[in-house]
This record gives sequence, structure tokens and C-alpha cells, in this order.
Amino acid sequence: MCAAHSDDRDKKEKPQRRVTMKDIARELGISHVSVSYALRNASGVSEETRRRVKAKAEEMGYVSDPLLSVLSHYRMNSKTKPLHAEIAWVNTWREPEKLRQHREFDLYWEGALASANRAGFKLQEFNTAEIPLHRLQSIFKARNIRGVLLAPLEDSNQDWSAYTWADFATVRFGRTIPEPETYFVSSAQVNNTILAFNQMHELGYERIGYAGEWVRYRYFGIGFSWVQQQLPANLRLPLLSLDAVNHPAKTEAAINRWIQKNKPDAILTDVPAMPQILKNLGYRVPDDIGLATTSIQDTTIDAGIDQMPYDIGSAAVRTLIALLSNHIRGVPETRNETLIGGKWIHGSMLPPRK
Repeated sequence: MCAAHSDDRDKKEKPQRRVTMKDIARELGISHVSVSYALRNASGVSEETRRRVKAKAEEMGYVSDPLLSVLSHYRMNSKTKPLHAEIAWVNTWREPEKLRQHREFDLYWEGALASANRAGFKLQEFNTAEIPLHRLQSIFKARNIRGVLLAPLEDSNQDWSAYTWADFATVRFGRTIPEPETYFVSSAQVNNTILAFNQMHELGYERIGYAGEWVRYRYFGIGFSWVQQQLPANLRLPLLSLDAVNHPAKTEAAINRWIQKNKPDAILTDVPAMPQILKNLGYRVPDDIGLATTSIQDTTIDAGIDQMPYDIGSAAVRTLIALLSNHIRGVPETRNETLIGGKWIHGSMLPPRK
């Protein structure tokens, strides 16, 4: 083989070198750190620089190294970093300390705090009882806080008119907050109810009823109504919708009528007072009626669903950090909903039926 042919083959077989961020930086006369920020949509570079970098990267055929991306993700999640920025946890309760007296909401906080610390953020609580909304956003800007978690509300009719969302990445907990239509993280209420029903059925219960408070942001009843369709018609029990908070006497009477008419052998409920209500009506738990709850936190019912609130808090912070990393602010045109599945917990109030 002649030398010319050998040189041509070597040129064809020699792999092309990957274009790096340093190559792009050299072409544009800027630092590779600025290139990195621009490609990740991070703060620290102007929109003009971001546009130039992305155009040059496309022109040069730049493709991110997947191994470096995996390494970056590993570093983000494998160890605690020095705190370098703040995330705001906004508490709008009139008596702020009562929010985290609810074990479920306290676990939201604990999960969020741990996830923030791992990523190098400080989670800081702000309450509107001390600092009104119109002052909060000024404080956030002064302290360079760009990420906000909206804690569960005490009043779902919260007025947000004194607050502007455009400058902040925001994630809310659950559906208690009807607006703004930001990204949110919640329990998978429909799937959790189906899980609970199937577990109760496997324990030998056949006439399984659902008695729950009617609240527009709770979807447990939807899951119950759907899963009833797998049963023969004679075993399908009507859902009992309650106004348990405002009318306890009427609630007790409604439960009594419903039990007498439908004769459930087990009840799935989101009413924390259900054990006492059944006792008042003369029913023994679990001898007469088995009992399970849609959320084992903040209730004396020991069988039912653990909605994994710690994981919900952790997921909320991860979602917020992703928004910050991608420079997403304000109320999005299309929001993402992250639903965390729960797990079943066996308990003495729902023993296996012989």
C-alpha cells in the first residue's frame, strides 16, 4: 500500500475530538465558567451572553458529556455542601407555630430541610404574621432569595394580590393552595386510596366503605369511587361525604344512618375523630368495624396509608432547585405536578378477618 493511501486512511479513522466548554470560551473570548452558566441557564451571565454562547455551541457542534452530567448529579446528591444561598419557606398561618404542630407538615419541613442542606442551600422560614406579603418580596430580593416554597395553607382563600411571582421560582405543597398555578408536590391521593382499599380487601374485608370530609382539594373519594367498580354490585357501598369540622353533631348522626343502612365491615376515612365517633355510637373497633385512615399522621388510627410526607418535602426542594438551575421564574404556562406514592401500614384497628 502506498504512503498516500495510508495517510488518507489514518485521517478517516482518527476520531474527532469532542468540542468542550473551553473551546467555546476561547472562540468567544470569555471564561469557561461563563459558558457553563450560560448553557445551564444559571444566573450570573447576561441574556446577551447566554444567547451568544448557545449560538456558538450549536455552530461548533457542542454536546454535553453524559459522564460529566452523571458526576455532577452525584456530587449534588452524595454529600452536604457549604451553604451558599437561601430558599424561603413561606408560612401564612395566623399562629405560625401551629403549622408544624401537624406531624405531616413538620415532616414536609424536615424533608425539605435535609434536601436543601445536601444541595448547599439554607432553608429559611418566613411567616406573614410577622412580615406582610408586600414586604416579603422586597426582603427576598435584598437577600438574593430566588426560590420559594409555599407551605400548606390554613385558609385556602389566601389573598396573594400583594405579591408578585415573576421574579421567583415557586413550588407549593399540595392542592390546598388553589393559586398561583405553580409547580407543586403532593401525595398521590387517588392511588393511595386504591392501595388502601386493595389491602383492606386482602385482609378479608368485603363491605368496605369510605367516610370522608368534603374538601375540594382532597381526591381520596375519587380513588374509592373508581376502585368500587371491581366489586360485585351488592358489595359496592356509597361514599359518605361529611362536613365533620363545622357540624360534629350532624356528622355523627349521618355516620350512624350510613352504617345502619349499608352495614360496612370496615371503614376507610380521613376523619381523625372517627374512632371516638364510632365509640359514641356504640360500635367497637375492630370487633364490630375495622378502621383504616388515608393518612396515619396526626390521628390515633394506626392502620392505613403513610403518605410519605418527608419524601414530599424532599421532592419539593429538588423541584425548586431544578427550576432555579433552568432559570425558570414566575407562573409557568404549563405546570408540573409531582405526586408521591404512599405505603400501607398494618395496624391493630384493622386485623385480618377470620
